[in-house]
Amino acid sequence: MSPDADSAIRDPYAFAGHGEFRERIRHLLAQSVLPHADEWERSTRIPAKGWRALGEQGLLGFGHSGEDFLRSAVFLEELGRTGYAGVRAAVGVHAYMAASYLELFGTAEQKATYLPRIRSGELVVALAISEDEAGSDLSRLATEALTADESGRYVNGCKRPVANGSQADLIVTLVRTRQATSERGLTGASLVLVDAHSPGVTRRPEPMLGMRSADVCRIDFDQVKVGHDQLLGRQDRALMHLMKALDFERLVAGILAVGGVHSCLALLGAFVREHRVGGAPLAAKQAVKHRLADLVAEFELVRHFAYRAAWRHSQGDLDSQTASILKLKATELAVETAQVCVQYHGARGYAEGSAAARHYRDAMAGTIAAGASELMRDMIFEGMSYEL
Repeated sequence: MSPDADSAIRDPYAFAGHGEFRERIRHLLAQSVLPHADEWERSTRIPAKGWRALGEQGLLGFGHSGEDFLRSAVFLEELGRTGYAGVRAAVGVHAYMAASYLELFGTAEQKATYLPRIRSGELVVALAISEDEAGSDLSRLATEALTADESGRYVNGCKRPVANGSQADLIVTLVRTRQATSERGLTGASLVLVDAHSPGVTRRPEPMLGMRSADVCRIDFDQVKVGHDQLLGRQDRALMHLMKALDFERLVAGILAVGGVHSCLALLGAFVREHRVGGAPLAAKQAVKHRLADLVAEFELVRHFAYRAAWRHSQGDLDSQTASILKLKATELAVETAQVCVQYHGARGYAEGSAAARHYRDAMAGTIAAGASELMRDMIFEGMSYEL
């Protein structure tokens, strides 16, 4: 039950050397991630040497746009296919989600200062957007940098959850830079680049039920100084930036989830063929075969859609509805597949430390991060062009 990696991918989604590239990525991940992933799960973070190893292998530097992103799509799927969602979340945030804000909105100087070190793994980056009262609804944003002087602004507030929180050197942070004039909308907000080692930055680990190696933390800011050159993009116009960046985040999250489903299906398929009930493999039961057939069919459809979305992004044509559809369907399929995997494994699948249990506890987080499923459905509805 492990679909061939390239059988479903055809032009225009493929590129020259597509198959060879996929095999190389799979080999590099087998060297750089798989031998260490269980230890990273236990320690709840990728250590500095792990980040540097990923950088040295060139795994943190694939492109965010054009045909280069088609290579990123292969990397992201294969990263998800390792079966360690915490690792994929940490790397996805570092190399894509947080880094995209610099790619999209950074000045030439900011890009030159940070991006090479992010790609090498020398500098770890986090993305601090959500708060207790400002998740899907960012209009209730409380973290602010209202006080300013000639040298910069002062950030005060709390962000949670933040992946890569304890290891981050740089934090892309959403703050209010102008007092809101109404309770509606994200007015007067900006993005700033916070040096994570600045006085006033406090990090507290807040391990999640799943995605344990994602290094999730609460980060408090107490009069943290950010210079004017640490403003990212246009002041007071963060909403405009977020609308563009969040579509990219959801594309990345969706492709990572596709890889996770692939991994879970492979685990499930191997188990039902090997495990015997009443003298016959579990896979001999028609109900089991049909349940897995449904999952594989859904997987193939979502995977095709993921590469179509990646191709559209490579053409500069990704829209919010496409990104939302992919993120919704891929992450919810991951939950469904993980539930079946645990159910068919029985008690052994629910045991702490089992691969089935890891898939099960990780999957739910995907339906929450980068916009909950309910928000995705709202956005899909709002983007409808069909007559009702």
